[in-house]
This record gives sequence, C-alpha cells and structure tokens, in this order.
Amino acid sequence: MSTPDRPPTTPVTTPAGTPASTQTGDQMTVDTSPPDGATPPGTAQPEAPERDLAQLGLAALLVVVGVYTVYDASTLTVGFADPVGPKAFPYVIGTVMTLLGALLAVAALRGDVPEPDSGEDIDLSQKSDWLTVAKLVGVLVFTIATVDFLGWAITGAVLFAGATWSLGSKTPVRDVLIGVVLSVGSWYAFHVGLGIPLTPGILDGIL
Repeated sequence: MSTPDRPPTTPVTTPAGTPASTQTGDQMTVDTSPPDGATPPGTAQPEAPERDLAQLGLAALLVVVGVYTVYDASTLTVGFADPVGPKAFPYVIGTVMTLLGALLAVAALRGDVPEPDSGEDIDLSQKSDWLTVAKLVGVLVFTIATVDFLGWAITGAVLFAGATWSLGSKTPVRDVLIGVVLSVGSWYAFHVGLGIPLTPGILDGIL
C-alpha cells in the first residue's frame, strides 16, 4: 500500500512589514504574527500617568516653608546655658516638612492620586452656603474688634457660642455656658500655667 505523495511546500516571499505566507498545494497559510518589536493589533497603549497639579503645588509649598523654617532657625541666637536651645524644634519641623514635600512630589509625579474616602457624603452639585460663611466671618471680626475692651473671657465665650449658632446649633443657652467655661478656663491656663496673661478687659480685677 503506497502513501500518496504530499504536495511540496512553497514559501511565498512578501515585502518587509507584511505578513508572510506559506503555500501547500491548494492551501495557503498566512502568518499574522506582528514583526519583532511591534505592538499586536488591538492592544491598548500604556497611558501616561495622570499628575495632580494640586498635589505638586502642596508639595512645593511644604518644601519652601520647610527650607525657610530651617534657615530661620539657623539665624537664632542660642545661649550657652540652654543645652537644647530654641533651634531644635524649628530644625526638626523644617526638616520633616521638607522631607514630606519631597515624598509628596515624587508620588504626584508617579501619578499617585488620592482616592476619596468612602464615608464622605458631599454633594458637589450643591452651591456654597455663603450665609454661614458670612456669619462666621462676622463673629470672628467681632471677637477681634472687642477682645481688648471686653477681654478674652467674654469674647472667647461669644466666639464659641457665635460659631455654633452660625453652624446651625439650636441650643444657645448651653452653647454660651460651654463657651464661658472654655474661655475662662483657657484664660487661667495661660495666666497661671504658662505665665502668659491674656487681656482681662472689663473683668480686670475680677479674674
């Protein structure tokens, strides 16, 4: 029993850059593999990393403030009786700020974008509440304008109660009482504990 002879295989020469083909008898097989170094069709090109300009701006601000803090600390005069001196904390803070700014810049250049917290409940379609902002600004301006005359014990209480009212609190009596406790307590904490007298205002001689 004889085996039928297979038809010879005839290679077909194609121009460079086009798929090569091989002809066997009446059938032709086309090699569709891409040339070396070419991207297969249908494969997405890698996208460039997205850079957050806000992160880069914050990183630049941290570096600038950190470097200036270190420079400003170097100009301080240190007494011989103080083993640590006033330079230690500014050096540490300035160095940490500079390092954090550099790390943040590297992360931003690599395309690392912070993801929003899943617990955030912010409706970006809502307009800004300028009335609340105006109330807070008014309370702050009143505090600055009257702190020398009324004293911190009074203006501090007004500041706390006014801020809570601006933010929608419905318990003004409780807010005023809490504000009085906080303002008077902080006044004594600075005056007695730290030796820094805050202005007593009209309560001079009473506190």
